[in-house]
Amino acid sequence: MFPKNIHLKIFIFILLSTTIFIAQQKPLPVDTLRYKKNPLYDRNIDLYKTYKARQVDIVMFGNSLTQGASWSDLLGRNNVVGMGITSDVLRGYLNRLNYVIRYRPKIVFIMGGINDIYNWTPVEEIFPIYVKIIEQLKAKNIIPVIQSTTYAAKNYAKDWGGTPESNAGRNREADKLNKMLSDYAKKNNIDYVDIISLLSRGGYLKDELTWDGVHFNAEAYRIWVREVEKVLIKYKL
Repeated sequence: MFPKNIHLKIFIFILLSTTIFIAQQKPLPVDTLRYKKNPLYDRNIDLYKTYKARQVDIVMFGNSLTQGASWSDLLGRNNVVGMGITSDVLRGYLNRLNYVIRYRPKIVFIMGGINDIYNWTPVEEIFPIYVKIIEQLKAKNIIPVIQSTTYAAKNYAKDWGGTPESNAGRNREADKLNKMLSDYAKKNNIDYVDIISLLSRGGYLKDELTWDGVHFNAEAYRIWVREVEKVLIKYKL
């Protein structure tokens, strides 16, 4: 005969095996570690770990739009660091926020959300992550500045299936997010830079301000940096 507790052991084994199987079959949330699927993410994190720690006054925190130009040259300052990662989403921002805080900045300009929207993440899920980033900065006595989420141009991605209608739909999602961010900024006395209103026409990013339908050219950066400088003057930075 089997020992008395053998049936119990068999039952527990089957139960655990079934639970693991079910867990493996359960679909992951849409946003689960999406930023980790971006090959540029870990590459940049490795660089962050390599950089010498120092204090800077200003951090530009964002995605490829932030990464697309030298902010020390745009602003003519040495006390600024650009921390943009191409294709990054807001969960990725939150995950690497400690590297921003390590610089002990006085002010952080945040721009993001467009990659989340183009990954079909609902704005209702994007917004709370944005708020967490802001709250963590404020907890460290760092001034957060929200910059509006940007648009795509009318014919963006037409070579691989993009249409004016689909781009307009994504831009409307950006409008929803921007309304939530603007209202939150107003309620909490946070600066909100409505950069997209200066870069868009008819609900699309202006063609003359982009080289590929979504990324900025030099003129767009000239417009953007003027708005950043206004905020820096306000805070005497």
